[in-house]
Amino acid sequence: MATQLEPAFEQDLLDRGYSRRQMAKVAALMGAGAAALHVTGAAAQQAAKAVAGAVRIGANECWTGPFPVAAEAAFKLVQEGNRYEPDNEHQKLFDAVASVEGISADRVTAWPGSSDPLNRVAVSFASPTRGIVTADPTYEAIWRTGAWIGAKVTKVPLTSDYRHDVKAMLAADPNAGVYYICSPNNPTGTVTPIADIEWLANNKPKDAILVVDEAYIHWVDGPNAAKLAATRDDVLILRTFSKLFGMAGMRLGLTFASPKLMEKMMRYDGGQVTAMLPMTAVACGTVSVAQADLIKARRAEMNAAREKSVSHLKAKGIKVIPGSQANMFMVDWGKPAKDMQAAILAANVQIGRNWPIWPNVSRISVGSMAEMEAFNAAVDKVWKA
Repeated sequence: MATQLEPAFEQDLLDRGYSRRQMAKVAALMGAGAAALHVTGAAAQQAAKAVAGAVRIGANECWTGPFPVAAEAAFKLVQEGNRYEPDNEHQKLFDAVASVEGISADRVTAWPGSSDPLNRVAVSFASPTRGIVTADPTYEAIWRTGAWIGAKVTKVPLTSDYRHDVKAMLAADPNAGVYYICSPNNPTGTVTPIADIEWLANNKPKDAILVVDEAYIHWVDGPNAAKLAATRDDVLILRTFSKLFGMAGMRLGLTFASPKLMEKMMRYDGGQVTAMLPMTAVACGTVSVAQADLIKARRAEMNAAREKSVSHLKAKGIKVIPGSQANMFMVDWGKPAKDMQAAILAANVQIGRNWPIWPNVSRISVGSMAEMEAFNAAVDKVWKA
């Protein structure tokens, strides 16, 4: 059942070029239809379905669960599960994130994943007359939302070193409503320099929104874009606890943005977001963000496992797209990736999919050292140059 749009929001959609039919799709997206769209339309979710008994390195999950100290905090909240919010848990999370990121707590919002804020960005700032610009390949969720609501989606190839080509993105649609950067990029794991992101923020249309998806930023030992959201009203940062923090099944994400920007995103349904969040996930996230030493150690463990497989593949003459700083990398088999995916699965290892622009390239998620050794052995078993 579609949600009921407020009259003022309906008028805003009309003013931005939406037809009545497209407005009905917007209403469906923001109501019960949103869940259906993301279940039936998300190729990534389909690819992530577990194959019994196989090593699972296809969905960019962490190979292990939450930090033990964070899991203890979550279990404490299980024991207090009779309370809706035992002790101001959401504010504790916002304050913890604000302290780590150097951003005001009133610019932090929590979500059950990234789908909802991505949908809201597309609906609130893109339209049939103001499109969405992304890289290609990149995380495709905003492509699907744009296509569903009738907004123009423009895809721009990555640079020769696999970062977002921000100048080409702006040139491709100088009047877009949304510019989307995923850094580290999914699926390449490559990082777009902060200077490039700042350039796009400073040169895009004043009323356009720059979205920087930093789902994998904790795997990077370097700067991030949080400071842009700390000082500007036209930049939104996406974060998640699903990757390095090992909380994919707990469904906790964040956005960093000005209250003014968030007000525009929340205007059609009252903005009841945080009330939906499980307190166990909130408590686990609150403790996780402050574990600097544990984050560093987990990052180092992942890096070692990733480089072990990258070196193994290169030694066999198999091309690996360079520059990944995340828990994934792309392998160019020089032959259809779907065939290699099936062959490696027959050797009991479940790897990731390809992107349409690169039909011969598979995304490999980085698992534990033992899992990556199993991947190496599976490649040895099936590879024929």
